[in-house]
Amino acid sequence: MERKQGDVGDVLTAQQIGAQLGERATLVQISSAFCQPCRATRRILEDVAGMVEGVVHVEIDAESHLELVRDLGITGTPTVFVLDAAGRVVRRAGGQPRKPDVIAALGEAVR
Repeated sequence: MERKQGDVGDVLTAQQIGAQLGERATLVQISSAFCQPCRATRRILEDVAGMVEGVVHVEIDAESHLELVRDLGITGTPTVFVLDAAGRVVRRAGGQPRKPDVIAALGEAVR
């Protein structure tokens, strides 16, 4: 199976995501305009990012960033990446995440 950029262990840069990485971790969300689960995911990720100092949430519109979406092998929205302080992908998940799962993944990222 071909490994795509954005798999666990890969690195995403501030330039690629179009925003500064968080001092401790970054929650990256790939969304689309009419995606209902994307709205709920946004609320969850914003809430979790607000709980931990140095963690930021970055939402990227899939339609406006098609090259990035292709490079990351994204096939549906929402897709969430949890990055550590260096931009290394700690977790990647498709669909609306559960808040406890995001908190657990964030715990891995900020070790």
